[in-house]
Amino acid sequence: MARKIADSVVVITGASSGIGRATALMLAGQGASLVLAARREEALVEVAEQCEKLGGRALAVPTDVTDEEAVRAIARQAASHFGRIDVWINDAAVIAFGRFEEMPAEAFRQVLETNLFGYVHGARAVIPYFREQGSGTLINVASMVGKTGAPYLSAYTASKYAIVGLSESLRMELEDAPEIHVCTVLPATIDTPFFQHAANYSGRAIQAMPPVYEVDDVARTILSLIQHPRREVTVGAAASRAIRMKKMAPATSEKMLAKRVDATHFQDRPAASSAGNLYEPMAGYDCASGGWKVDEGRRKLPMAGAALGAMALSAGIGYLLSQRYRKPLPMHRRLGRHLSRISKDGLPSLKRDKGLLPSKYKDRLSAFTRNLLHMPARKQGLLPGLKHGRLSFLK
Repeated sequence: MARKIADSVVVITGASSGIGRATALMLAGQGASLVLAARREEALVEVAEQCEKLGGRALAVPTDVTDEEAVRAIARQAASHFGRIDVWINDAAVIAFGRFEEMPAEAFRQVLETNLFGYVHGARAVIPYFREQGSGTLINVASMVGKTGAPYLSAYTASKYAIVGLSESLRMELEDAPEIHVCTVLPATIDTPFFQHAANYSGRAIQAMPPVYEVDDVARTILSLIQHPRREVTVGAAASRAIRMKKMAPATSEKMLAKRVDATHFQDRPAASSAGNLYEPMAGYDCASGGWKVDEGRRKLPMAGAALGAMALSAGIGYLLSQRYRKPLPMHRRLGRHLSRISKDGLPSLKRDKGLLPSKYKDRLSAFTRNLLHMPARKQGLLPGLKHGRLSFLK
């Protein structure tokens, strides 16, 4: 059943800026009751006041999510103030740029402490309330790099991969509670102050990698998950494309993404090493947008380069796939390859591969696959193969 925003009590970590702030304001506009958490008290109080003006109710709770007891206190205050917790949004995050071997170990650890253990603390704090209520939605804001990886962002990427895995595990463990949902959001590059707050050990000034999407796109997605929970959802077409490309051609995708990040995630000027907001919050940029959408329009050359890179990537993958399937192979090798896929993937592979076979083999392959999927022979450990030029089960 769809949840009404106006009736919801929502906790948001990382609410002082960026995605958390935009989501808080959008929820407040629809009358939600909010508990806002972040390290910067002054910025948090300002967001709470804006939420009240928009028609919502808001409670500011200054918190460092690396402190588990402090995160549990958020849940206690939310339940005490509003009577329950309907939605918990894990959004607090930091980022550090630099090659893995050049990044200080403590910086790497701090990214994991905030991004991963901050989410762990949030989940551990709220799930008991969800269990007691019999319902609730946990929304983990991850990133498309949680599915694709990225160079110069090893700690951030590791934390986002871990969040995707954490969310999957929680969904499985909560199978016995059908009204408790765990959702993962996978945004592409979003226009937030995240990059102004970033730690940087790369030696080069950083910027948002185009294409950059509006922060409200993520906020709207989160609102849709509150009303209609889903397992995973991407934000921005670039995220969907990158994840599909990684599944289709992982080695090629990694090489192309590495070149693209190197070419478009940095500015053409040096920068001194900085810890950014890893350990202490930074003053300024108390806003939802980071101004990258405006700058993106001025960065015509990088954008053109990105577009050419995307075209080259698509063309390269298309060329590789076309060469793969155009290359003439002996029929026994082609059938063997298709049978191997069918044995592994089942009918979806058959539908895909039948179009690549000569018509005289299609009926034979269909009948054989039905047998493969349903006959006791498969249970006996027999494998599909060719015997004297005919399809058969082989030991």
